[in-house]
Amino acid sequence: MDKIKEILDKVMDGREYESCQDFMAAGLIDSMEVMDLVEELENAFKITISGRDIILDNFKNTAAITALVRKYLGGKG
Repeated sequence: MDKIKEILDKVMDGREYESCQDFMAAGLIDSMEVMDLVEELENAFKITISGRDIILDNFKNTAAITALVRKYLGGKG
């Protein structure tokens, strides 16, 4: 999803992330940036991400974030 890439580009602020399998383990993103990412995703996709879904596994890489957004979009996107 192009929107997710745009959001990640903004949040990552120039850091290379596309080939990374675990953003947190690689030190690319911290918990505050995850919250920024949640806000950006919610605004861009007009969704509300439940607190129970704000866990590291859902934000560890691009594929996990895409799967989470698709879940909230009902599998669309």
